[in-house]
Amino acid sequence: MIAFALLFCAVITLCVYITGKYNEQYWKKRKVAFYSKNKVAGVLWDHFIEKKAVFKNLCNIYNEYRNEPAIGIGTFFTPQLCVLDITNIQHVLATNFTSFNHRGVEPNENDLLADNILFMHGNRWKLMRQSLTPLFTSSKLKLMYYIIDKSAVDLVEHLKANKELLKGNSFNTLSSFCSAAIGGAVFGVSTGSIFDSPFLDMARKTTTPSWRTNVFFAIINFSNDLFKKLGLSLFKEQEEFFIGAIKKIIRAREQDKIKRHDFADICVALQSAGNIVDKETGLELKPTDELLAAQAFFFFIAGVEPTATALFSTLIELGRNPEYLEKVHKEIDEAFKINDNKMNYDIVVGMKYVDMVMSEAMRMHPPLGVLTRKCVRDTVLPVGNIKVEKGTRIMVPIWAVHHDERFYPEPEKFIPERFASENKSNIVDAAYMPFGKGNRICVGNRYAAVQAKAGLVHLLRNFTLKTIVQEGGPKYLHHPTLIRFCDVDLEFIPRSIPK
Repeated sequence: MIAFALLFCAVITLCVYITGKYNEQYWKKRKVAFYSKNKVAGVLWDHFIEKKAVFKNLCNIYNEYRNEPAIGIGTFFTPQLCVLDITNIQHVLATNFTSFNHRGVEPNENDLLADNILFMHGNRWKLMRQSLTPLFTSSKLKLMYYIIDKSAVDLVEHLKANKELLKGNSFNTLSSFCSAAIGGAVFGVSTGSIFDSPFLDMARKTTTPSWRTNVFFAIINFSNDLFKKLGLSLFKEQEEFFIGAIKKIIRAREQDKIKRHDFADICVALQSAGNIVDKETGLELKPTDELLAAQAFFFFIAGVEPTATALFSTLIELGRNPEYLEKVHKEIDEAFKINDNKMNYDIVVGMKYVDMVMSEAMRMHPPLGVLTRKCVRDTVLPVGNIKVEKGTRIMVPIWAVHHDERFYPEPEKFIPERFASENKSNIVDAAYMPFGKGNRICVGNRYAAVQAKAGLVHLLRNFTLKTIVQEGGPKYLHHPTLIRFCDVDLEFIPRSIPK
């Protein structure tokens, strides 16, 4: 038994050594620098062993190899390249989109909720996205804004009635608002209280980091083929509840025949029209309840955690920078005054300083720390003339780029004026990507921005802020993809509303 164990360890050690040497030589042949600290596990080693968030590991690599156009990262089975040069980043995300249109993750076919536009690729993704984009036009957002606004007003009233919520656990409070807003505006679902929703509980469980999340992320990162062969599912636990709920919503809307200009309306229209057909390729998609539920699932998860994170980060920074908080209060108070104490879509979108502070907060604390892509055909990155083979996994370090002083002087400082209209031309387009970039930018990014701004406006109309940083903080959540403070909180302090 001991001899077998020793033999097993020797074989594993040899495999790791050979894989590491192969990775190193693979990128050396292509004249690409290689991250040699962990030749096989790459950034995942520090993520698991040293409990470092992936975006932090990538930031260290970015800073160490900042003059390189890209750097090879160790992994099993699949070449992995972290793109560092801003021109190459633009090339991957936008300019040569046809070569990098794949997210890099292919869930199993029986993982029904994973069959959404986040993970779809190729013509299937294109067809589905085109069908759903009309939900987030300016005209649609205007029509559904009253629901978002009501959720924000309800949040304020709930805080006033439950004073224990004014101090502590503020992220959960904000995610409750986001859940209620997207549930009402996009799905037509409302509950007696924004803090009593089974949808919210599901969203929290889905995005909370766990050993399962980390293990699945590691397997996908090493080999998507292995992930599929093992028959693993990302969202199996949520299927019964969520698909059942969406089916009920669609059937109810079919019977009501009342237009609410939301996702349920689009579902009914798509199913009534028959198969979705791509005229160029002839590809057809059948809009089944399950397929539409998968899109709804993505909208909901993306509309709660990342939006709440954007709102949370903005309030954290305003609480740390009272001079900017005062300016935001002034703009909000003035808007209420000249609009007879009423809010609408155009007023909120038109608040310039609110937009500036949110943009800067999302630069400093983007909801996602890294973007991933997979090369779908042999191509070449322009800077460095790097040959990229089909199947290569690509990583784009969002957080690192957002904190590069070459693009943002004094990047650790909260300076909203970076995003003033007269200064926006100084920002390199590819150096700002809180919602992604290019054709695969988050389809609901405009909705998320409006939802977060509505919450911000009503909260700061009624409260001022104090940011509470725990000893040793601030720190970030230990999560493979998401970025969120985990040891910082807010105190909402009632303020006298100017007349």
